[in-house]
Amino acid sequence: MVPSMKKSKTTGKITVSKDGPYLVTGNLRLTKDVIVTGADGDPAEWKEEMTFAGQDSYALCRCGHSKNKPYCDSSHLTAKFDGTETASRKTYLEQAERTSGPGMDLTDAAPFCSGAKFCHRAGGTWDLTERSGDPASRDAAIQEACDCPSGRLVAWDTKTGEPIEPDLEPSIGIVECPGDHVSGPIRVKGGVPVESSDGTTYEVRNRCTLCRCGKSENKPYCDGTHVDIKFDDGDPSLKA
Repeated sequence: MVPSMKKSKTTGKITVSKDGPYLVTGNLRLTKDVIVTGADGDPAEWKEEMTFAGQDSYALCRCGHSKNKPYCDSSHLTAKFDGTETASRKTYLEQAERTSGPGMDLTDAAPFCSGAKFCHRAGGTWDLTERSGDPASRDAAIQEACDCPSGRLVAWDTKTGEPIEPDLEPSIGIVECPGDHVSGPIRVKGGVPVESSDGTTYEVRNRCTLCRCGKSENKPYCDGTHVDIKFDDGDPSLKA
C-alpha cells in the first residue's frame, strides 16, 4: 500500500481553474487551521480555530490578490495572474526518498514541502527515525510525520509495510502561521481529489497543500514561498 488513496472517501472535489481560483464542490467543510508553536518556538500542534459558513460550492483565491480572502473576488483578472501548473505528475513514491530506522521507516518527497516546520522538533524527524528503536523517539517521529500538512513526510510501520496516516475528515483548511507571522497554504485533508485545469486528476493523497499566495513554483502545490514573501491574508492572529 502507498499513502495515496485509490478510492476517495468523499464526493467533494477541488478543480484548479486556468489562471483562476480553486473551484470547490461537494459541500466540503472549510476551516481555519492555525499552527501552534511550543515553548521551544517550533510548531507543536494544529488548532482548528473556526469553521466558515457551509456552502455546497465555493471558489478559493489562489492568486493571492483577493480582497475577500480566502474566497476569490476575481482579482486574478486585473492582476493578470499566471497560474500555470508546473507540478510533476509522478506519484508520491516516485518522488520520495526513504530513511530506514530500527523501529520505523520514513519517506520524504521534498517537492511537496510547504515549510510548516513540524519536522524541526526534537532534532528533526529524520534523526528521530534513525533513533526509532527508542519508543519515545519513534512516537515523536510518527507524530511529526502525521502533522506534516503537505504529506511530504510519511511514517511507515516496518512490521506491516503500511503507511501510518492520520485519520482526517475530507475537508479543507486555511492555514495561518502566527509563529512566522505569515498566512500559509490551503490544507487539503482526507483524500479530497484535486483536478488539474486540463481535466486530469492528481494522485489522490490523504494530505496535500495548495498554494494560495500565487508565487509557488510548484503550482498547484505550495512550495513554502509564502514564508519568504511574508504572505499576509489579513488574519488578526498574525499581528499577535
